[in-house]
Amino acid sequence: MNETNTSAPPWYLGRLAGFDLETTGVSPERDRIVTACVVQCGGGQPVALATWMADPGVEIPEQAAAVHGITTERARKEGRPAPEVIEQVVTALTAAVVAGIPVVAMNAAYDLTMLDREARRHGVQPLADTVGPDLRVVDPYVMDKHVDPYRRGKRTLTDLCRHYQVPLDGAHDAAADALAACRVAWRIASTHGDIGNASLDQLHEMQVGWAREQAESLADYFRRTPGKEDRAATVRGDWPLIPHQRKEGQ
Repeated sequence: MNETNTSAPPWYLGRLAGFDLETTGVSPERDRIVTACVVQCGGGQPVALATWMADPGVEIPEQAAAVHGITTERARKEGRPAPEVIEQVVTALTAAVVAGIPVVAMNAAYDLTMLDREARRHGVQPLADTVGPDLRVVDPYVMDKHVDPYRRGKRTLTDLCRHYQVPLDGAHDAAADALAACRVAWRIASTHGDIGNASLDQLHEMQVGWAREQAESLADYFRRTPGKEDRAATVRGDWPLIPHQRKEGQ
């Protein structure tokens, strides 16, 4: 007979690996990584922070630079070669996954898809191909929409930090955002037993379903809203990342 190990502490009291990117734009398929952060925190251990700035090899649009503060000139001067940065970010996340630490990412499908496409672009083995089914992700965005689906207003990380009373020093800085995402995840898990008491395996699978349901609801809203009908076709329910589609000749 299988018995539940009730002595094991809940996942959110253990080590967490926050992950965040700042990029040249909002398309994971086209845009590039500018800065990245992987921060391990919690579990009664000191915070371990790793940050990177890349030279993306393309111009950084002014509107993107206005958000994260990194101009094309600065990236070219201070940034490291993109392939080197991508490989090191994937290595840092792989180390966390191998250690059984969940990756905490706000709107994970964006950041993890962006990292996946950059890895393929630069000849780096993608995270999903490296760790396979061992990847466990915690997404404050998906969890918040599940526990409080009818709350009005935006759900950016800044908004969630305000709602859950989590400090956010330096929004749109990859390090600040990665740490804040971990704190929001902790807050949600500590106040919602179905999330906090779930195993990481269970929580990951629950989020797969929640993300799919949330996408279906959004697509349905677009279909019913005059002037927004065409947006329904662009909504993706894939989580924690959008699978790579091989093009002919690849």
